[in-house]
Amino acid sequence: MQSEDTRQRLTQAGLNLIGQALSIFDRDLRLVVSNEQYRRMFDLPEELTRPGTPFEETIRFLVERGEYGAPEDLELEVLRRVEQARHFQPHYMERTRTNGRTISVEGAPLPQGGWVTVYTDITEIKRQEALLRARSEELSERVLEDAERLAAANRALGATNAALEEAQRELTAIEARTRQVTEMMPAHIAHMDRDFVYTFSNRRLTAVMPGSLDDPVGQPAASALGAVTFARLKPGFERALVGEANVQEITHAPSGRRIRVALTPDRAPDGAVQGVYILSTDVTLETQTRAALAQSAKRELAAQLTSGLAHDFANILTIILGLQGRLERARDLPPEAREAVRATLAAARRGGALLDRIAAISGKRALRPQAVELRPLIEDLAAMARPSLGDHVTLETFVGGIPGAVLLDPGQIQDSLLNLMLNARDAMGPRGGRIRVEVHPVRDTWIEIMVSDTGPGFSREALEHALEPFFTTKGGEGSGLGLSMVYDQTKLAGGTLRLENPIEGGARITLRLPMRRPAAPAAPTLVLLVEDNPEIRAGTREMLCAMDHTVIEAASVAEAEALLALPDIGLVLSDIQLAGAETGVDLARRIGARLPVVLMTSLPPGNDLRAAAPCAVLQKPFDAATLAATLAGART
Repeated sequence: MQSEDTRQRLTQAGLNLIGQALSIFDRDLRLVVSNEQYRRMFDLPEELTRPGTPFEETIRFLVERGEYGAPEDLELEVLRRVEQARHFQPHYMERTRTNGRTISVEGAPLPQGGWVTVYTDITEIKRQEALLRARSEELSERVLEDAERLAAANRALGATNAALEEAQRELTAIEARTRQVTEMMPAHIAHMDRDFVYTFSNRRLTAVMPGSLDDPVGQPAASALGAVTFARLKPGFERALVGEANVQEITHAPSGRRIRVALTPDRAPDGAVQGVYILSTDVTLETQTRAALAQSAKRELAAQLTSGLAHDFANILTIILGLQGRLERARDLPPEAREAVRATLAAARRGGALLDRIAAISGKRALRPQAVELRPLIEDLAAMARPSLGDHVTLETFVGGIPGAVLLDPGQIQDSLLNLMLNARDAMGPRGGRIRVEVHPVRDTWIEIMVSDTGPGFSREALEHALEPFFTTKGGEGSGLGLSMVYDQTKLAGGTLRLENPIEGGARITLRLPMRRPAAPAAPTLVLLVEDNPEIRAGTREMLCAMDHTVIEAASVAEAEALLALPDIGLVLSDIQLAGAETGVDLARRIGARLPVVLMTSLPPGNDLRAAAPCAVLQKPFDAATLAATLAGART
């Protein structure tokens, strides 16, 4: 690679070989570059040809020398020529200098500011023209004058063309930079004319809306986007074409993504709308998060409304149970009264169970996403559910198109699907039938889980109200909270739930959950493993060592805190229930602000101690893949 100094010397040498004089001044009227012919033509001193020389100094030198005749006021003449330079325009002119030489001057402004001027000595050309004028008897004075004007016009036109070419090169460079910036944007940026035809687009349409045309320029929007998507967006396009900027959010049917489309009218200088600027962004994750937050807010409000009532009713039921228990123990109670007491006790106990269900659906429940392999999760659930479904029910499962682990709350998935399977069993009745659980992806956006059965299907009333709390078709045997809990858990995860009766018969419930991949494997680090069971500690240590982690071990919170004084500990993996008075939750609360912590437990998801964990919780038993993904998530 040549140095900058070498390139400058080569450039200067090349300019000096040009037969014409050349000078370039910048926007601040300072000399940028000139060649040797420039110094010789005007007999300039060396200091006036150095880069950075002010234009005013050169003009002052030429005016004082009489280059422009004898000025009436030297300072005024210098100021006038400097002001002309500040408002430089393309020009061509010829002038005869005081030494009798005639030069042509071609000047053109530069897009970056400043100007370039080329000076040509045309003395010999002028002499030949004069000789031709004097000797020619056939050429008239008019023809000669026209020829001179034409030559001058051609030279002026050449100067203007040079300026236009430079401006075109600058515009081309600006367009290239603009396109590069738009290609880097994580959004689709486009322009559409009044006929709904794309006139510009960056190459991000398929990234935002999979299945669309990769290069829509020149294509109608209906072809580029697809008929369904175009129909959803057309009202917004029409509003923009009458001058109304607007923003729409649609669900892109082919991919299931949530897309936000901002439309801005493209107005001509006279105010007429000649097209639409389009900015489309994928807001799926934002929408999922917003839905989850809204559901959390609803749960919190429900908890506030029901907690006081539940507390009072629990107290009342406790009193009823106590009084009825005393009556039941009475020896001389008539048989009819004893039966009434038993019925009252049963109703009170059922009321207590109902309060527990209300607390579960309205109380706080934090999602615990983990890296989950869906196929073994569904297979394990099926093995656990089959005995409860009975011999007269056939359970089928299918998981396809989802390679590798995804981030889900396994407890939430298992609770929801088990609830749906038991509902399907009850709907089919004693004759039984078939239940099918099918899992597949919707592009890279959603995980779709469908639970279908061969029962009678949903009634019209059930389709309208089944997700409402306390709605049941089981009479006095049902609480009406099962589907509500499934709906609540699905919305809490940022998903959706749909009920339908398929054409082939039966009922089908479809859950859509956000598809999120676990983080990349955690880099090897020093792990503090806190576990009081020697066998579990040994097995977990082997998993960690197989991931290239270094492991130190403790059996209690006190031992762990003593080891935390060691340098370079990168992560703490602790059981919740430990030997001693303190738990892994206590340890996590104290050190969670300065070190990543992951807790592990065999406690069920609804346990109070587990729910109090301030960090990720790993459900025992777990395999190496689940452990690796959970550790990676904790360190991101």
